[in-house]
Amino acid sequence: MLPRAEHSPVEIYTLTAYSLIALFSFSVCYALSSSELDLFRIGIPGFLLRLKFAALVPEIIRSQILSSGAPQLVVLLPVPPLLFIRKWVIEFSGLQRVKQFQQEPTKRGLPKKSGNKFDHLVLGPAAGQGLSNRLQCEGTKALNKTQFSTNHRVNAVELVSVVTVFSVYNSSPDASRVTVGNTSYSKVERAMAILNVFVNFIQETMPQSDVIILTDPASDLYVNRRGVSVYPIQGEYSREKLMLQRIRSYIAFLEKKLKEHNQKDVHHYIFTDSDIAVVDDLGQIFHDYPDFHLALTFRNNKQQPLNSGCIAVRGTRDGITRATAFLRKVLEAYTSKYMSASRMLGDQLALAWVVASEPSFDVKRYTRSEPFMQDIGSGSVLFLPCAIYNWTPPEGAGQFHGMPLDVKVVHFKGSRKRLMLESWNFYTSTADISDMLCLVLSSGRTKYDF
Repeated sequence: MLPRAEHSPVEIYTLTAYSLIALFSFSVCYALSSSELDLFRIGIPGFLLRLKFAALVPEIIRSQILSSGAPQLVVLLPVPPLLFIRKWVIEFSGLQRVKQFQQEPTKRGLPKKSGNKFDHLVLGPAAGQGLSNRLQCEGTKALNKTQFSTNHRVNAVELVSVVTVFSVYNSSPDASRVTVGNTSYSKVERAMAILNVFVNFIQETMPQSDVIILTDPASDLYVNRRGVSVYPIQGEYSREKLMLQRIRSYIAFLEKKLKEHNQKDVHHYIFTDSDIAVVDDLGQIFHDYPDFHLALTFRNNKQQPLNSGCIAVRGTRDGITRATAFLRKVLEAYTSKYMSASRMLGDQLALAWVVASEPSFDVKRYTRSEPFMQDIGSGSVLFLPCAIYNWTPPEGAGQFHGMPLDVKVVHFKGSRKRLMLESWNFYTSTADISDMLCLVLSSGRTKYDF
């Protein structure tokens, strides 16, 4: 048997102290080296709890050594490094780590803030959780259901058409392709895919409505689908002038329909962008609000309070006449004041200017997310909240505070066309719009490659 080594009290205390320091260092490493996935799982409170425990270890070490009667010199030796580590843990590891966690959401599955765009779905926490009037999600599973209309057409005589402007642009056959699901698309093919998904949603939620596509007569656009018609209107459909041409096409279309108007039948029109998903029957607005001529969507935005992505026109002779007169004023404001923004936003700026020119109009009404009526010129205009009738993912993650349960339109504007295609693919696999909306909501502010 080997003789047992004898150690002095000072040696024992020193070894014990430095063993505890090593244990403390291990606990700090454990707190700081957790994977980002684990950090997301335990959350910031759990992370801080680990740090708090680690930071208390120096005081525990010191109290244990003091209570054991160690010489004062030995007790003081480990204290400075312990206090330094404790200070470093609290001031650097805790605060800096949490700050980094907040500033780099990509590692939690959210987009980078550097402007990077993604070529695949990127999901994160859904906005509006805990609010009683918002969609509640657990991943892509809806915990409560959106409130869809049950009466899809109150009057069989009153027809509703959804109208959009669409043009196909020539692109190089060598242009980079993108893949969504199991399908690869060229630039033209993905534009057509977006148009098809636009039609799919309308036929799913408004089966009694048809779709009218306003386009350049020179375009070779061909859509062979039931309930879809292509309506050529002469004009300039270049990318630089498309927003301006859209207003002109709306006016030309309404003027033609006014000439064809039949007093017996009422045919309403809803003009929309082609990058929207109609998730509930929009025809209800003509029944719920029987006195308007034209309907616009608004949000609380000082520079651009009105969004032109959804405009409804009552199909009576009076409604078409007054709506056309209103749009002519918008066109005049556009061409005289906002041609510098002819490619983007000019139509929205012109809309806002025409409305604000009405002396009795109160712009504070934009701050309240409630429908309201206002006479603008000779027409009665219905203002509908974008949060319901023109909901967008970035605004849903921001000022809309999630997704209202009675949402009607989801607008995939900007770099969110991929999300539109992914959403339809998801819906076809689940047949549950509420679950699909959780997918959209969880995408939040993510920007995609198209």
